[in-house]
Amino acid sequence: MRQPRLRRSMTAFVALVAAAALTACGGSGSGTDSGKDALEAPGAEVLDKATDKTTIEFWHGMKGANAAAIDKLVADFNAQSGGKVEVKAIFQGNYDETIAKYKASVQQKSTPALVQIYDIGSRFMVDSKQTVPMYKFIDKDKFNAGDIEPNIANYYSIDGKLQSMPFNTSTPLLYLNKEAFVKAGLDPTKPPQNLDEIGEMAKKLTVKDAGGKTIQYGFGAAIYGWLLEQLIATDGKEYCDNGNGRKGLATKVQFDQETGVRVAQWWADLVKGGYATNTGRKTDDAQAAFKAGTVAMHLESTGAMRGYIDAAKGKFTVLTAPYPKANSSATGGPIIGGASLWINGVGHSDKEKRAAWEFVKFAASPGQQAKWHTGTGYVPVNAKALDEQIDKDWVAQYPQFKTAVDQLHALPPSVASAGCLLGVMPQARKASEDGLEAAIVGSKPADQAMKDAAASVKPAIDSYNKSVS
Repeated sequence: MRQPRLRRSMTAFVALVAAAALTACGGSGSGTDSGKDALEAPGAEVLDKATDKTTIEFWHGMKGANAAAIDKLVADFNAQSGGKVEVKAIFQGNYDETIAKYKASVQQKSTPALVQIYDIGSRFMVDSKQTVPMYKFIDKDKFNAGDIEPNIANYYSIDGKLQSMPFNTSTPLLYLNKEAFVKAGLDPTKPPQNLDEIGEMAKKLTVKDAGGKTIQYGFGAAIYGWLLEQLIATDGKEYCDNGNGRKGLATKVQFDQETGVRVAQWWADLVKGGYATNTGRKTDDAQAAFKAGTVAMHLESTGAMRGYIDAAKGKFTVLTAPYPKANSSATGGPIIGGASLWINGVGHSDKEKRAAWEFVKFAASPGQQAKWHTGTGYVPVNAKALDEQIDKDWVAQYPQFKTAVDQLHALPPSVASAGCLLGVMPQARKASEDGLEAAIVGSKPADQAMKDAAASVKPAIDSYNKSVS
């Protein structure tokens, strides 16, 4: 499942970005390789010829059931490595804490050989010049990267070249309360496909008691910047300039343009009309409202699906539908979320780099991705995992999950659905939430709210870009 969203300590994050980026571009890591060959991919012979065991650290940000799944993955890899490689999985806190510790390790020249970094940390990882781009290992081994889901690989690629290996991936979905739809005279097998349709159905799905108190809202979701990013992508629009930061460093965010303003106005109108509840920015609160049955339609990650199904047992039936389009004419698709694996080259020996790659290959294999998928609820990054019997059985038990897979396969990859590569993307996401919230609570008109929010992140973008130029 997707990690619970946490309120990000943005001041600390931005300070670390500038400091670590300056150090990273010329720094070295923990081991012996700090020359120009540090970012090259060694061949299998370095481990074949080794006479001793190679031990590497794998930093990650998973906890609970997800951490247990990682521990099992690591144990299985170590067992089949023939004593040549030992991976040590080390929990570093949530996603923000993990990347903060990683940036500190760059400055201290003590990076781990392998690290899991969330999606919006990708720009920093590329700019840090600490890691061996994944495509170099792929080319070295003639590894079949074609089995990696194209829309997932698209996010972690620049100029068609994979920079890191996708690991845990989520997609956004529209969640529905089946019984609420039936009672409202709506067909749950014909869910809304765009925001206008959600708005119209929300009116019919809103229920008041005899005293006029709303006991069920038609719509509800957390004021979460990731959800706005998805809607901009479904409209085929780019979140930031310079080809979503893929043709060069992005210099500005674009959520203050037409689509972003339209989303903010739409959301504000629903809340003002009493057809949507405003649970604020905390994901847990929005999720709790849907689990309680007080919200009939809800936007969230596929990672929440299993928890919703379990919580709704005996109360209502959870259905899933593709993430809505921004409007009826939109032809784009949503962006993935989650995290990927990065192999550090600077400061690490060829044996360490190769050991990390062997684990990455193992983790991305169909059999392991099927186990990872069924153990966590994340979308398998390897398309062939869906052919594994354990995976088929799991999807049969939870047919709601098929929506996520079908959605991934529905559209070809695009620049818009690849998402924005931005060095201060966490801060940009928070700024977009500032704008959305201002519009929803009515403290500013939607257009002004989004304009001010976009302007607020510009200094941080400029500072980051200067630090890595």
